[in-house]
Amino acid sequence: MPRRLAGPPAGPYGEDFSFVSPLMISMVMVAVGIYARLMKHAEAAMACLAVDPAILLIVVGILMFLITFCGCIGSLRENICLLQTFSICLTIVFLLQLAAGVLGFVFSDKARGKVSEIINNAVVHYRDDLDLQNLIDYGQKEFSCCGGVSYKDWSQNMYFNCTADNPSRERCSVPYSCCLRAADQAVINTMCGQGMQAMNYLEASEFIYTNGCIDKLVNWIHSNLFLLGGIALGLAIPQLVGILLSQILINQIKDQIKLQLYNQQHRADPWF
Repeated sequence: MPRRLAGPPAGPYGEDFSFVSPLMISMVMVAVGIYARLMKHAEAAMACLAVDPAILLIVVGILMFLITFCGCIGSLRENICLLQTFSICLTIVFLLQLAAGVLGFVFSDKARGKVSEIINNAVVHYRDDLDLQNLIDYGQKEFSCCGGVSYKDWSQNMYFNCTADNPSRERCSVPYSCCLRAADQAVINTMCGQGMQAMNYLEASEFIYTNGCIDKLVNWIHSNLFLLGGIALGLAIPQLVGILLSQILINQIKDQIKLQLYNQQHRADPWF
């Protein structure tokens, strides 16, 4: 193992212990994801796997742990292979984020179609997954919207379907999160969306939000481009710094190895 040259402490972030926080965060994410996954019914979880927040937490947590682990051990042990792995993984993550942003901007129509597909799928599985149900309710209340394109999209859900042979008590209804709320309303009426799909837009607009969440989400994105850009920059800068400093550390280790080899070759030289 080559001895370290005098100078600042090695490590992709300057201090080896700076990896402890990302490692702890990644382990907490995995633990929370596993707990949430185990607490669900297997049938409900499999029905909406693509938008399951628990699966997302587990995958992101594991990837974050592996990448941070490579950087931490590589820095502590001055292992060039692990540091290269850390640097390459960060570069891949950064490029994927950049590509996703560029493609989403260039192919905005296709991105909108994909978002519509995800929202419609979420509407279909609204009652199958409690996490998904809470997420949809939160989104509809925050964006003051209902359904994907309109409130009638809730007819895609088997419980809210408006067909005559639907035995559900929620037939032709919408979730309570679609309902207009008075400022002084203290108690939430969870049955306020009863029978709203049977009304036309003008009649229903007196009781619920009739506009869909897709347009509201697109408008929110357009109105908050600087905020989203700042968040993207805040995520990109630590990644770029990690890539840069890991490469600096790799070069320092290589220089140390070369210096030791040089010293060994000239140890017998009286003029050295």
